[in-house]
Amino acid sequence: MGMTDNLLSTGLWYLTLAAFLLILLQAARSVRWRALRSDNALQHSFFGAAVALGFIWQLRAGIYPGLAIHIFGITVVTLMLGWGLAVFAGLLALVITVITGREPLMMFAANGLVTVMIPALVTQGIMLWERHRDFSNFFAYIFFCGFFGAGISVAAAGIVMCAMLWASGVYEFSELVHGYLRYLPLFMVPEGFVNGAVVTGMMVFHPDRLTTLDQRRYR
Repeated sequence: MGMTDNLLSTGLWYLTLAAFLLILLQAARSVRWRALRSDNALQHSFFGAAVALGFIWQLRAGIYPGLAIHIFGITVVTLMLGWGLAVFAGLLALVITVITGREPLMMFAANGLVTVMIPALVTQGIMLWERHRDFSNFFAYIFFCGFFGAGISVAAAGIVMCAMLWASGVYEFSELVHGYLRYLPLFMVPEGFVNGAVVTGMMVFHPDRLTTLDQRRYR
């Protein structure tokens, strides 16, 4: 989901920009840049994920004027790269959508916050919870981090976006509930399925590409 028009009030636009820059700074601090420069496989995963997301985000459907929905895919990228690099890969993909005219440059920070940062942070939180629970079965990683994590991340992003639009006075709360929020479970299912399926495939064929997967934990 993303905002294809400038729908935010001036005050909320600046607030969103501040949140975007703060999270971007934390993401930059969390990335091991030296490891990225020296690891060719990680570089391929990073740029490959950005290009794949940039292509997937071209495929979207409009719901309300200025709003569009599409598969995020950030959950699987977060599990592949870690949340910090996932943010940068997602923002690189967002640059592609701006260049192709799918989204306006003015809404880059807002769309980056909703489409990239919130899903990455939610996925990271669920992954840390799964680690804390210390499950011994690798299906816990697939289900909680892949399927469940993707569904919850898209729900969180949708709720935040609706709150932003409501605070800006673009739509009434009842309009958002009737035309968007009540359909969130329908958005969560394909998001969870796509991300979970990709995570499952990678865990079987290329577990080394999932940098957040500690294979020693699972028996």
